[in-house]
Amino acid sequence: MELNPEQNYFSRLLSHHKPLLISGPCSAESEGQVLETALALKNSGIDLFRAGIWKPRSKPGTFEGIGEIGLQWLNRVQAETGLPVSVEVATPQHIELALRYDMDVIWIGARTTVNPFVVQELAEALRGVDIPVMVKNPVNPDLALWAGALERFYNMGIRSLAAIHRGFSVLGENRYRNAPLWQIPIELKTRYKNLPLIVDPSHIGGRRDLILPLTQQALDLDYDGLMVEVHPNPAVALSDAEQQLTPAAFADMLASLKVRTAQSPNPEFLNCAEELRAKIDAADRDILEMLARRMALVEKIGEYKRQNNVTILQMDRWNEIFKTRPEWAARMGINPDFVEELYKLIHLESIRKQTEIMERD
Repeated sequence: MELNPEQNYFSRLLSHHKPLLISGPCSAESEGQVLETALALKNSGIDLFRAGIWKPRSKPGTFEGIGEIGLQWLNRVQAETGLPVSVEVATPQHIELALRYDMDVIWIGARTTVNPFVVQELAEALRGVDIPVMVKNPVNPDLALWAGALERFYNMGIRSLAAIHRGFSVLGENRYRNAPLWQIPIELKTRYKNLPLIVDPSHIGGRRDLILPLTQQALDLDYDGLMVEVHPNPAVALSDAEQQLTPAAFADMLASLKVRTAQSPNPEFLNCAEELRAKIDAADRDILEMLARRMALVEKIGEYKRQNNVTILQMDRWNEIFKTRPEWAARMGINPDFVEELYKLIHLESIRKQTEIMERD
């Protein structure tokens, strides 16, 4: 998938300023609410107004969106503010209505991205249509599903594509509503270098107080834009009340953000950065040489185990490694949780190598 920035609606916006600003209520609830929000956000300088018309909810009986009439309200937003508008679509019928009412941009939600059959139907419904499409990550942490959804739209001729990172559902307790798992969107950006990457801190955090720090972290990771949910009175919102900002709070957040550049023209910075990167490269080589030395020792002990008919996995040894290595790391000023995860990978590779040795018989 090769994206040309000159053909991409989002990249063209980014050529004028960064970050790209997308905002609006989680759900369109009334004509007055939609227009009030849009008029307030226009003064904040947003690029794209968003509002949910059809809301895929986890349980029946909850507010599932206002439906087609909401598209008429968004037409008024276009006419009275000049802002382009965007809605989420989940069926070919939604696409038909969005096109009929001249929506400027559509997005594919996380619950839809997870199903390749549905994504293919949506992509085929857009064959030959020139409309920008944003694709949210799937609910589960699956990079292939996310990339596949983008490619399905690309294969139907859509060239204005952007990815929205809204976090992932994970087991166990988590600080966030949806864990950010930053490494997944970064890998997506690595695969498609001209793909605009937008953060949705509202859905990642699930709470108003987390939106600013999550947004700042995303911008520090060189994200291209943000999609933030804003409501005139979040306390009475029909969906996601806890994660929506007021227009005033949104404006304050924008004023607080530090937008950094990917490069600096300062010669001193460039020289210092180049020197430090060279030292990092040397340190990485040292790390790899030590890993190679460790794996050579693993092969030797694997051979001794094979000769003496001893099992590969030794639980006492496993427990010792995962107790002592994080302790060593903490004494060296290194994050012990990081080292614990690192040694899980190292130990799994050790098991794989020893398994190969055992299979020689």
